[in-house]
Amino acid sequence: MKRPIAQFAATGRGIPERVMTNHDFASIGIETSDEWIVERTGIRERHIAAPGETTCTMAAAAARQAMERAGVHAGDLDMIVLSTATTDRLLPSTAVDLQAELGATRAAAFDISAACAGFIYGTSVAEAMIAAGSAETVLVVGAERMSSIIDWTDRATCVLFGDGAGAAIVRPAKQGRGILGSFIRSDGALANLLYRPAGGAAHPFDEQVLNDRSFYVKMAGREVFKHAVRSMAEACDRALDAAKLTSADIDLLIPHQANVRIIEATAKHANMPMDKVYVNVDRYGNTSSASIPIALDEAIETGRVQEGSTVLLVGFGAGFTWGSMVVRF
Repeated sequence: MKRPIAQFAATGRGIPERVMTNHDFASIGIETSDEWIVERTGIRERHIAAPGETTCTMAAAAARQAMERAGVHAGDLDMIVLSTATTDRLLPSTAVDLQAELGATRAAAFDISAACAGFIYGTSVAEAMIAAGSAETVLVVGAERMSSIIDWTDRATCVLFGDGAGAAIVRPAKQGRGILGSFIRSDGALANLLYRPAGGAAHPFDEQVLNDRSFYVKMAGREVFKHAVRSMAEACDRALDAAKLTSADIDLLIPHQANVRIIEATAKHANMPMDKVYVNVDRYGNTSSASIPIALDEAIETGRVQEGSTVLLVGFGAGFTWGSMVVRF
């Protein structure tokens, strides 16, 4: 087992107040039912941002909570790493908007785009920056306003996603606590299974893009499911190997909250009983980059993660990107 370089000093979350239940889809003309959605996904409700609630405002709420719990002031931050697929503006990054909102004038700030694996990627960046001596206090945020890029006429996708943000303060490790092992990987050859076909520089907004709704998320659900299970299983194995641990050493598995069937399949491969798996997909849906940090923050708040707990984080998302991390608290 390697000596830990970085640890989570504290976490926080920022969640919109508005809750949209499965029953609410009937009011917008979607032919579905609570039973159909729950059976296939495990989702019962999700939080949806109100007008004026942005990726930045949700990220700021999560960040302030994490900073307060860690005893960190804005001026203490050396770096802000924000993972999002829903930037508030195409230029500049949402991270610099967050920096300005927090008043973190000393911090370097930038976005990364790794979809649902983004928090794992962002934390890996923070760990590397601490290892290099480039930073001591890093704010890592996963924040998404997924409701802004979802086609609300497409039953296959609109029932899946929600909005929210999760954040963590990452600092140098102390007393053997921190990141014991990690793994990240990508496969861009499969990008067209989960993507937004248009709206970027290669195919900018025009009348056709607006008419064919190709700026919204498109997903080949069955193929994504298959690759998600396979990749998250691999990621669990690789992070455990890096940490020189086995599943028996893990107190809690916190997977990306996309679909309860994917979660169950991942837990089965990792040989983890479901009572050692944190699940909140029923209350949030898929919040992409925000999924893992929201779940981690809840697990800490409710006592599922305590001092001395060893936790396995694992995620998979568009790109495809996937990753995992073993952390001792």
